[in-house]
Amino acid sequence: MARKENADTAANPGRLKQIALTYKMTRRADSKVGLVVAGVGIVTFGVFLAVGFLINHPIYLGILGFILAFLAMAIIFGRRAERAAFGQMEGQPGAAAAVLENVGRGWTTTPAVAMNRNQDVVHRAVGKAGIVLVGEGNPNRVKGLLAAEKKRMARIVVDVPVHDIIVGDGEGQVPLKKVRTTMLKLPRVLAGPQVTAANDRLRAMGDLMSNMPLPKGPMPKGMRMPRGGGKPR
Repeated sequence: MARKENADTAANPGRLKQIALTYKMTRRADSKVGLVVAGVGIVTFGVFLAVGFLINHPIYLGILGFILAFLAMAIIFGRRAERAAFGQMEGQPGAAAAVLENVGRGWTTTPAVAMNRNQDVVHRAVGKAGIVLVGEGNPNRVKGLLAAEKKRMARIVVDVPVHDIIVGDGEGQVPLKKVRTTMLKLPRVLAGPQVTAANDRLRAMGDLMSNMPLPKGPMPKGMRMPRGGGKPR
């Protein structure tokens, strides 16, 4: 028990430091984050406390309001921090790879399965929705990379659906901040063993880009994206 308490005590300062660092990084891109989060907390707590006085239960509603205010503040802060992180990553080479690494459980991601001399790049994710190819760079050149990668995979994974996403703000493209949501909305058509088999085939096919240096994601210094796990468990 003593060891567990000591571990928890040692972990808490680390978590608080991480929260403080995340707030500092977020505030650089979103100067109003502190006011907005504090405002949400005050308003939430105030509403519950006022209702408590009206029904003669200020203590009960006050405690409930405090808990819900803290929860609301955490949710709002998390969303604004995530938005700030995406804002700092957007437009940088390898940004999509950082997003794919945090899609969530059940996805196996492979950064830079295809790339050209202009540093247009295609990343791959495999999950129960099938294979998702995510391209970033010049849209016209990326389309060629996607087509070539699909043709290369067609000989190996003929029975697995393949989806493609081009990151960007133009017509038919998906903004970086919506890549994860778009992938999670895809219909799940494969069972676990089928996903494993598809990964094994693709791994056997080899990765032409495995020996080329490419950043796995331009995370802002000190900023951490929420962990989601990139491999099936």
